[in-house]
Amino acid sequence: METIGHPKDKSTTLALDTLTARGAEYFEPRTGAVSVPIFQSATFRHPGQGRSTGFDYSRGNNPTRKALEDSLAILEGGKYCLAFATGMGAISALVKIFKPGSHIIVSEDLYGGTYRLFNRYYANYGFTFSFVDTSNFSCIENAVTSNTKALFIETPSNPMMKVTDIERCAEFIHKKNGVLITDNTFCTPYLQNPLAYGSDFVIHSGTKYLEGHNDTLSGFIVHSKEEYEQELRDAQMGEGATLSPFDSWLTLRGIKTLSLRMEKHSANAGIIAHFLREHPKVEKVFYTGFTDHPQYELSRRQTRGDSGMVSFYVNDISLVGQILENVRLVLFAESLGGVESLITYPWQQTHTAIPERMRLNAGVNERLMRLSAGIENPNDIIEDLKQALR
Repeated sequence: METIGHPKDKSTTLALDTLTARGAEYFEPRTGAVSVPIFQSATFRHPGQGRSTGFDYSRGNNPTRKALEDSLAILEGGKYCLAFATGMGAISALVKIFKPGSHIIVSEDLYGGTYRLFNRYYANYGFTFSFVDTSNFSCIENAVTSNTKALFIETPSNPMMKVTDIERCAEFIHKKNGVLITDNTFCTPYLQNPLAYGSDFVIHSGTKYLEGHNDTLSGFIVHSKEEYEQELRDAQMGEGATLSPFDSWLTLRGIKTLSLRMEKHSANAGIIAHFLREHPKVEKVFYTGFTDHPQYELSRRQTRGDSGMVSFYVNDISLVGQILENVRLVLFAESLGGVESLITYPWQQTHTAIPERMRLNAGVNERLMRLSAGIENPNDIIEDLKQALR
């Protein structure tokens, strides 16, 4: 198991699964509580004029949220982490470091909500975006302009499971005096650490695998850029989309079992992907663990395994409704990364904000389905899919 040094003790090197279980604080020092307390307070008393405990007002900082931010920074190998009410809140705050007129290159088959945020809202403020297949490096090279300030990648991408070369992208965009932003939601820091490959910022929708139980929303920015930290904190404070103490605690609790869950998610997804690949009513399966995946070797170099995500084309569009209406154990619902197996129809759910022509060009057609493998027994998941595909 990979090890990462714990910042509280530079002489100590802990395994990644130990760090997920223990986080930044092993216990609360005043009481000895082994679970970080929920500091459900809007404001904090000052000990005197010009003096502070480091906590003033929960929109700006909160002890429970700080414990979470410190823990995720450790897991990603970053210096700073900012926690937001949602993943979209995190992305919106990060865009604030750029000026109007900036051009950003973006993975084309990304989450539809990110496309909507960029194209429908930030485009109104003078930003321009090019959506390209970032797994094909020549597409990135052809998209760059004199105003390109950032490259925003999802790897693996949602929902086509394309893998982008983080290190190569970092080297390229840094030569253009830009920054690399990597959405690491699918892999989590347990399987992939983009900062180690040169990415400047890592984005997470903590709603997914980090929290892991489909019962709260959260989003994160992790980085080590001193020159951007205060600007990002100001954006976080100014916009007010900060994570609540209770949701911070829920996410901290979820991360404690991240290593166990990701191992199970990954194992289940591999079993399900191979089952789907052999099914006569499935045309094609998209899964990074297949040895014939176009970026299989790249994925093996920059990750420690595969997430629990599998996408697939059915042979006939009539099968879409049949599956969605007949699954029982697998739930037809949006989102991903929870302990429950979920199946989603990107064409009408997660990617409706993206224009049809762009969806089709990226491979998101009316026969595509996306499955988030939960932690149930894989045979039960497969039996449910079998009966739904009859």
